[in-house]
Amino acid sequence: MPNRRAPAVPLPSFRIAPGRPVRLRKLDPDGAVGLPIAKEAARDELERLTHRLTALQELLYAEHRHAVLVVLQGMDSAGKDGTIRKVFEGVNPQGVRVASFKVPTERERDHDFLWRVHAELPGRGEMVLFNRSHYEDVLAPRAHGTLARPAWERRYRSINAFERTIAEEGTTVLKFFLHISRDEQKRRLEARLQDRSKHWKFRVSDVAERRLWPRYRRAYEEAISATSTPWAPWFVVPSNHKWFRDLVVSRTIVGALEALRMRYPPLPRAFRRLRIR
Repeated sequence: MPNRRAPAVPLPSFRIAPGRPVRLRKLDPDGAVGLPIAKEAARDELERLTHRLTALQELLYAEHRHAVLVVLQGMDSAGKDGTIRKVFEGVNPQGVRVASFKVPTERERDHDFLWRVHAELPGRGEMVLFNRSHYEDVLAPRAHGTLARPAWERRYRSINAFERTIAEEGTTVLKFFLHISRDEQKRRLEARLQDRSKHWKFRVSDVAERRLWPRYRRAYEEAISATSTPWAPWFVVPSNHKWFRDLVVSRTIVGALEALRMRYPPLPRAFRRLRIR
């Protein structure tokens, strides 16, 4: 009898419905706890999903009709880098790239806050991963109190219009907030201090920003509530357990790519009788 693949365990939806007020304190970052899924089974499924994502990404590149933008946001040490390494392991770098957004340069500050984002958007056939994103220009100033309410509310409206435009032009937009607890962040920051291979990741600013945790949480709640739309949904992913985080993100991206119903382009008629000698 053939060895059949075990069906994927159903998981709750982590997609935030448009207009739904988000309260992160009520969303458990230990999302794997109590679910009928084991770590080893999840790793096996993630391996299968990685192979599937590799095939779909090649199809995306070959068909050259759609573009995909994946936005990764989260508190410091939430696992944005780790998610990229694990979920996109094995994809062809010819069609996938990562863009990161740091503190705006002087030239970038001389333009509107979305100006620097446009050049990094994916073209047709391409998948781009935003490690932090255009949301940084609302979240950080909001947490530090340097952006007044009228300004950040206006920026949310601009973001919604911007994302709707690129979605209508053929870009699939998927936004993930990697949700960790404050205690988990403490453990991860301490691990960076104890592990020599992770010293390069540690920044003194991480400790300073940690003091603003309640403000950042509130800023994220406002941002997600205001900008989870039908054309650019947010997913709040429980991320205290890295294996569960990777599984949820991978499932979501693979599902979105499969929904595009892509096909390889047919061989041009002029080539059908071609014989290579």
